[in-house]
Amino acid sequence: MNTALYFAKRYLFSKKTVNAVNIISGISVVGVLVSSASLIIILSFYNGLEKLIFSMYSAFSPELRIEPATGKGFVADSALTAQLNNRPEISNYREVLQERVLLRYGDAQYIATIKGVTLDSTIPQSMDTLLQDGHFALQYDGEEYAVMGARVQGMLGVSLRDESRFIEVFSPRKGVRSGINPMDDFTMRTIRPGGVLRYQQEFDDLLIVPMAFAREAVGEFSRVSAIEINLMPGSDVAAAQRALSTLVGNDYLVKDREQQNPTLYKIVRTEKWAVFVIIAFTGIIALFNIVGSLTMLVIDKKKDISVLMGLGANDGLIRRIFFYEGLLISLIGCVAGLVLGLLFCISQQALGWIRFGEGENLVTDVYPVDIRYSDFLLVFLTVFAISALISLVASRLSVKQTVRLS
Repeated sequence: MNTALYFAKRYLFSKKTVNAVNIISGISVVGVLVSSASLIIILSFYNGLEKLIFSMYSAFSPELRIEPATGKGFVADSALTAQLNNRPEISNYREVLQERVLLRYGDAQYIATIKGVTLDSTIPQSMDTLLQDGHFALQYDGEEYAVMGARVQGMLGVSLRDESRFIEVFSPRKGVRSGINPMDDFTMRTIRPGGVLRYQQEFDDLLIVPMAFAREAVGEFSRVSAIEINLMPGSDVAAAQRALSTLVGNDYLVKDREQQNPTLYKIVRTEKWAVFVIIAFTGIIALFNIVGSLTMLVIDKKKDISVLMGLGANDGLIRRIFFYEGLLISLIGCVAGLVLGLLFCISQQALGWIRFGEGENLVTDVYPVDIRYSDFLLVFLTVFAISALISLVASRLSVKQTVRLS
């Protein structure tokens, strides 16, 4: 039997001679409870926002993307496409051609990125959830349409209701010297606007068009910028990435979603852990209440300490008693806070009573929550480590003078 732990439990739950000791101990427990619950709630809410942002990005971004290791494009020959067709884990793929172009709509002009995609592959219906207006259709009844980013639409003032006006796309002619008429140096094509994507940094400057239109507009008829690949449901993305990297060789890069847009993933995760550190510091302040609680308890149990020393207890045993006392206070508060935070997150998932403000134009008006049990382990270990350090220091400082006097 652990003697120090036994005495610590008795001291924690027994009535103290000074009522202030009970109050201070209760304040310490509540402080740890509130900080632990806050950590879990904040992490779960950030997990939900992270999942929502990544799901929106994933609807537009392929699971894997093949790009040239050097240069802006490559030739997708029959040998490469045959290798992709023979991979059982690949659901579909599409060739992509991207280039900077000048757009004009009426009197407004804007430099954007044209993105041509092949139409022989199925465009995911989930892309319709990214639309602010219109439809994600690049070809309808034999006519070609363009889907643009929100910034392109805003800068040009494009109206999807005005069917008489088209977007003009200008691109420099390749291999043509400057002539007397500057317009002879550019290729100009027109296309009807069909949809506007929601405001999101990743595709605000895009003008998505059929591949045939993009090739004519930029004057590139053989090369592509990338091949975007979607895998079969349940496929191991990391394993497929390694296999494709071996298949295509060192002349190409095979990127997953995080590698395609590292800035987005880094920002989202950095914000989450920055908030975690800030809330953890507030929890550390709450844990310092243990110092006052242990100091008052040592004063209250001065006679007990004298009796224990008379029975042969050494300084180490006395310190361990109050060290375990501090740990019990923090762990009880931590466990209660984790349970309270879990119940709060479950109620938010079920009832959705915390909502975004009206008019935010988001996919959902309810704050998303994603409960991850790794966060519970992280919070528990964080509280345990900090409380163990504080309890160790507090028990040594509080007991030192009392033991000397005893």
